[in-house]
Amino acid sequence: MNSHALPRLAVTAGEPAGIGPELLISLAATSLAANFVAITDRSLLERAAARCGQCIELIDDDGTDVTERLPGQLRVHHVPLGAIEQPGQPDSRNAAHVLATLAEAADGCMAGRYAAIVTAPLQKSSINESGTRFSGHTEFFAERAGADVVMMLASPELRVALATTHLPLSKVPSAITRETLERVLRIVHHELQAKFGFAAPRIAVLGLNPHAGEGGHLGHEEIDTIIPLLDQLRADGMTLIGPLPADTAFVPTQRKRYDAVLAMYHDQALPVLKSEAFDRTVNLTLGLPFIRTSVDHGTALDLAGSGRGDPSSLIAAARMALELVARSQRRNPQVVTAS
Repeated sequence: MNSHALPRLAVTAGEPAGIGPELLISLAATSLAANFVAITDRSLLERAAARCGQCIELIDDDGTDVTERLPGQLRVHHVPLGAIEQPGQPDSRNAAHVLATLAEAADGCMAGRYAAIVTAPLQKSSINESGTRFSGHTEFFAERAGADVVMMLASPELRVALATTHLPLSKVPSAITRETLERVLRIVHHELQAKFGFAAPRIAVLGLNPHAGEGGHLGHEEIDTIIPLLDQLRADGMTLIGPLPADTAFVPTQRKRYDAVLAMYHDQALPVLKSEAFDRTVNLTLGLPFIRTSVDHGTALDLAGSGRGDPSSLIAAARMALELVARSQRRNPQVVTAS
């Protein structure tokens, strides 16, 4: 690969009937220094551009390097639709198309054809209705790569990893085990070093209960599980702060003490992050052998086809992917994508 070539970012369009294809058109219109390769149906992008009222130059991707990309240019790795999309109305006949785009992106990254993956939102229900069991992007990429992964959401000001993700609140306490926390913390620690460049990451760990259990008066999970595990990992050399009460962990004086937060469950920390930086928050999958970033929102079926979707989160995801690629290449200059 030419050392001056733009990074090749694989961008998947997600649900064809959702807002994703239109967001890709808006992303292509930016001046970001990336060789975006849209993995989707070429005609889908043409229709999305027409709905957005934007001019787009679609170029069949042949895998070659480019050193410049003009706003409005977008390379395409064509994956045909199963049925022409109807904005706002997902069609299970397109499930195979969506899964094929994800497979190409993941396999292409592992083969060195792409430097990173940026994903637009998809409709899980539509894929499941096709008869294929599907939990989401994160699980798909983890299985494809044979990797153990952790979900992190990050803005320029805050990084939050999750010990549990989409679980009913009643099931969270039993899911918080020493084994789970050790696995998650080791992945987060490693990825903060490997992808974000922190030599000695400082991780704040939230308690499960109000006031972090208040010495056992408000729950025993901290005493029985969280504190012993943190002590064990501190002995291994990790810098771990906590367990902290979630209601004060995000005040400015506390934020100066850490580089990332581990929350025990989805809604414990993400409302803080999204309330202050919803349009700048990016979903990352830690633990994969490649970089994957995504939007922090859904398919917005009510906006699909209107051309009024806000591309800010997809643009932020592309920016973060580029930053992570650049850091990786500075650390390992011999590791480049293949031509």
